[in-house]
Amino acid sequence: MRLAHVLRGSAAVFGLSLSAAATASGQILWNNGPAVTGGVSVVRPGGNTFGFGAQSALNRVVADNFSVTGSGWSVTSFSVFSYQSFANSIFTFTGVNWSIVAGDVNAGSVVASGSAVPANGGLVGYRVFSVNSTNTDRAIFRLDADVTDFSLNAGSYWLRWTLTGSGSEGPWAPPTSDGVTGNAAQSIENGAFNPLVDSGDGLGVELPFIIRGTANTVVPEPATWSLMLVGAMGLVWIARRRRIS
Repeated sequence: MRLAHVLRGSAAVFGLSLSAAATASGQILWNNGPAVTGGVSVVRPGGNTFGFGAQSALNRVVADNFSVTGSGWSVTSFSVFSYQSFANSIFTFTGVNWSIVAGDVNAGSVVASGSAVPANGGLVGYRVFSVNSTNTDRAIFRLDADVTDFSLNAGSYWLRWTLTGSGSEGPWAPPTSDGVTGNAAQSIENGAFNPLVDSGDGLGVELPFIIRGTANTVVPEPATWSLMLVGAMGLVWIARRRRIS
């Protein structure tokens, strides 16, 4: 997780086009990093891992964390990113199972969960090595999932997800294209979540995902409104006295 990726009230998406971001419901509340940069996601220097297993059929679940601040959020949808190797750049994804966990990814409480048939948010680019940056074997798509609206109070959370697809390999979860070190995690065969690391450099990764909805606003209590009104009336009275004098 990187706190700099909070985009509450913003129309920008790091590494993604504005047109793509506008197709799912709600404003962007959290963007965990770019899925591609300039149409590709290049395996970082020292690394050798294209992606990590998120196959529901193999009981592989990936996760990454985020923070809610202020007065909380009303969540309406989210997006994750995935590829199925050698799928000829065709959208092959058929399902996403997800959950939101408060606190620790293993010991925390599940505050929301569900499943959906993801909408095709578009082919955003390809996962490649720098020595073969034009390779198109691993087409990364954005998977958009509208959810039954739910609220999150301020706090620390994890988004956990697993995918199904009709392709012969994967689905795989690519790291963020900026190659930063992070704390994404994975559970295999219903085991504990452990840190995801690139087997080339042994360092952790971040996974790209987007959460959308509405940031809650604080409505002043009646007593607060009264004080504000009295203060405004006082300013008007002072202004009138100055004009008269």
